Amino acid sequence: MDATKRRQRTLESRVHGSTRRSVPLHSNSTVAPTKPPTPSSPTMRPTAAAATAAFASPVVAVPSRAAPLAARRRLRRARRFAVRSVASPPTVPKPAAPPSKTGKWQWTFEDKPINIYYEEHEHETAENVKNILMIPTISDVSTVEEWRVVAKDIVARKGELGYRATIVDWPGLGYSDRPSLNYNADVMENFLVQLINSPNSPVANTDGEVVVVGGGHAATIAVRAAGKGLIRPSGIAAVAPTWAGPLPIVFGRGSDMETRYGLLRGTLRAPAIGWMMYNVLVSNEKSIQSQYKSHVYANPENVTPNIVESRYELTKRKGARFVPAAFLTGLLDPVQTREEFLQLFAKLDGDVPVLVASTVNAPKRSKAEMEALRGAKGVTKFVEVPGALLPQEEFPSPVAEELYSFLKESFSSVTTTTAGSNSTTSYTHTVLELVVTEAAASIPVWVPHFQAWQTNHNSIYTESAENALSPAATT
Repeated sequence: MDATKRRQRTLESRVHGSTRRSVPLHSNSTVAPTKPPTPSSPTMRPTAAAATAAFASPVVAVPSRAAPLAARRRLRRARRFAVRSVASPPTVPKPAAPPSKTGKWQWTFEDKPINIYYEEHEHETAENVKNILMIPTISDVSTVEEWRVVAKDIVARKGELGYRATIVDWPGLGYSDRPSLNYNADVMENFLVQLINSPNSPVANTDGEVVVVGGGHAATIAVRAAGKGLIRPSGIAAVAPTWAGPLPIVFGRGSDMETRYGLLRGTLRAPAIGWMMYNVLVSNEKSIQSQYKSHVYANPENVTPNIVESRYELTKRKGARFVPAAFLTGLLDPVQTREEFLQLFAKLDGDVPVLVASTVNAPKRSKAEMEALRGAKGVTKFVEVPGALLPQEEFPSPVAEELYSFLKESFSSVTTTTAGSNSTTSYTHTVLELVVTEAAASIPVWVPHFQAWQTNHNSIYTESAENALSPAATT
């Protein structure tokens, strides 16, 4: 009996051992066993944070040896199918297809030949082609890469007109040569004028029918050159246009600040210490990433390591610090005040269609200058696109959509060509005609007058077409 009782007590201790509290070896008191907490008791009720953590990162319990075989199998299956939640990567545009053509054009300035890098994007099936010149936003890390996706998008679209896009790097930036010039807004304007007007440039065979598309300072320099009559583009699209460099827009242009800007500029251009300071301010991956995340891109998650690495490599090219030294300190600013900025666009009123694309998340000061162009004289169309200072790269699809819409509205035409003739007669539906048509439809009193005008206009149109098709017109 004693042996039987001992075996029974041993079995009970094994079964209920987990429910007893440990007792000090030298204690004479006994402690009653306590029941394990049930799932409904407060000590077992999970908090919201714990439930969220369990969902985001499920953990599978390890079965003990005492667990039934069926329970262990269920736990093994649960472990097999447990999945941890992973944050989805940021949405970034797919890289554009390679350009149709790349090359170097030689720009001569102060008797110095400077190689300028350019790319051409064209759709092979296009017949009636409109030429587009795309110039990158001037910055420390400016490059043709920012326009590639937009260019490919536009030239691939099928419509009444086809498009050929040429993207050109500025001198001293991107993949162009970077000589030690005294860069300023006049130098950059001179480059743009020669690029468009030179008989051997990448956009030479455009017969003056080139649309200039630019971002930031590049757009404003193009508007300034057109207002002076130095270039005659058939249209201008200014995407996130700016006119003040990084330091002047923050610290102003007082005489004391201009002195400091001059000292900084001179230091950056110096042979040895210049490279050291340039590496601290610009040419390092942390600085580039910080700039892009803080104000260049609207969504910091879109700043990928590939973008940072690509821009960092540009800063290591020979002569890379000279243009940034001018840009940071305001030497590349095409104007000095907002009033001058608005006057540049006003000079083009009625002569050149101008699109201004502001951005939703531009830095406060830059955004104010963009918004000043809303409804301004000389601005044909004002739109807003997502992004900050580089929307064409961060959000290429909406930018391409607005550009294509502007091109269709500005240059849609019906063209007839006489066989064997070198002349082409183009009849463009102007905005005035559309306005008169809508007015005649909505105001009955004007209908007779409009019908008489339209009959007379159609007779002139028909007579002109007949003259174009007559044998005398083809000789």
